[in-house]
Amino acid sequence: MNFMDVLKWLDDVAWGIPMLCLIMGTGILLTIRLGGLQFRRLGLALKYMVKNEEGGVGEVTSFGALCTALSATVGTGNIVGVASAILAGGPGALFWMFIAACLGMATKYSEGLLAIKYRTIDETGHVLGGPFYYIERGMGKNWSWLAKIFAVFGVGAGLLGIGTITQVNGVAEAVKNFADPNNVNIAFSIGKNSYSWAVVITAIVVALATALVVIGGIKRIANVSTIVVPFMIILYVVISIAILIFNMKEIPAAIVSIFEGAFGMRAAAGGVMGAIFIAMQKGVARGVFSNEAGLGSAPIAAAAAQTKEPVRQGLVSMTGTFLDTIVVCMMTGLSILVTGSHEVEGLEGASVTANAFGEGLPWGNQVGSFILMICLAFFAFTTILGWDYYSERCLEYLIGGRKKAILAGYRWLYIVAVLIGPFLTVEAVWTIADIFNGFMAIPNLIALVALSGVVASETKSYFKRLERRERL
Repeated sequence: MNFMDVLKWLDDVAWGIPMLCLIMGTGILLTIRLGGLQFRRLGLALKYMVKNEEGGVGEVTSFGALCTALSATVGTGNIVGVASAILAGGPGALFWMFIAACLGMATKYSEGLLAIKYRTIDETGHVLGGPFYYIERGMGKNWSWLAKIFAVFGVGAGLLGIGTITQVNGVAEAVKNFADPNNVNIAFSIGKNSYSWAVVITAIVVALATALVVIGGIKRIANVSTIVVPFMIILYVVISIAILIFNMKEIPAAIVSIFEGAFGMRAAAGGVMGAIFIAMQKGVARGVFSNEAGLGSAPIAAAAAQTKEPVRQGLVSMTGTFLDTIVVCMMTGLSILVTGSHEVEGLEGASVTANAFGEGLPWGNQVGSFILMICLAFFAFTTILGWDYYSERCLEYLIGGRKKAILAGYRWLYIVAVLIGPFLTVEAVWTIADIFNGFMAIPNLIALVALSGVVASETKSYFKRLERRERL
């Protein structure tokens, strides 16, 4: 058994039937206990998203906290992850990604609420909160071991998975596809793998840019995110809509293929359940990778928000899942399907989406690759920034305080991980990221189920108070 076989086995364990049941089951439970709040209160949540609360306590504005969370969620998962899900699970993976996002909005709401309710603020105004604190303070000290497990996997996910390697790997692939698609300008080789100068330069530039921002901490990350995140989402959605308009005739067939794939209608005899499971597994796994609902990462950023109302921040937090998956991921998926890019042999990862951007609009593959490269660079860079903050907070919880020397050392280690990311294989990178995500989610999901009563009670109390104020 080689290294990849071990990784695939761990991936199957992390994202097997028990995990799918836990993620979907948690979303269903919270949706029921909250009375479908994510659908009934979406309009209010979008209003709160752009209107900061006055008089709140925290390190950054509520919108800044959301943008920090979105900076970490809107990344390569929206481009590379969606393409990978379609290639591995078929068009049906998009259906399960959508369902997981609808349920995930209730999950993300609960995470944001609990993050504010159980956060800590020291005498200097420094905020620390997230799953490790709502596990420890909400479930009790006897569960602190579960909080530590979450924090350990959180550090690993940031340093070796979703935060660094997958992001810069995706950017490097996009840059190479545009600048050196035939891999002509070789800088060096490792075994059978040769690396273009485009990849080497990308690694250095992204690592330097990361260093310039992460050394400044949460406030600098939030400042950068509030400018870059809205811009990049609007740009990407506009281009995706243009692709759908130019390929309008193909949309009905694409939607049919999504439903056929989701329910195994195209599977060979006897393989229907297997086809459904693969589509569900890849859709849910890549959906969670992208929007991080249930993963426990977003509440770490939510805890820093300047607010005194846990429910309000919960509503703001859930808009992140709506924007990330129901808007951006669905746009990516439909763009790929209407152009048939998932059926082109030899393409994987960012190359699939780049092909869709080239074939879907009348500007040619070269321009399409350039546009995708710009989008992916913005998406991935902000995700790297957001996950540095997440993993630092997990480390801070583990070491029991703000030990600046350790945190500073970790930041440089994080930057090194960004630097070496492009030189690892795509398959290994995404598998490692999936493993960390899966094992990180388990403690958080257990806490969400255990504290679902607290979430329901806080929600009921807030809306009663809100109705009284509206009557006055």
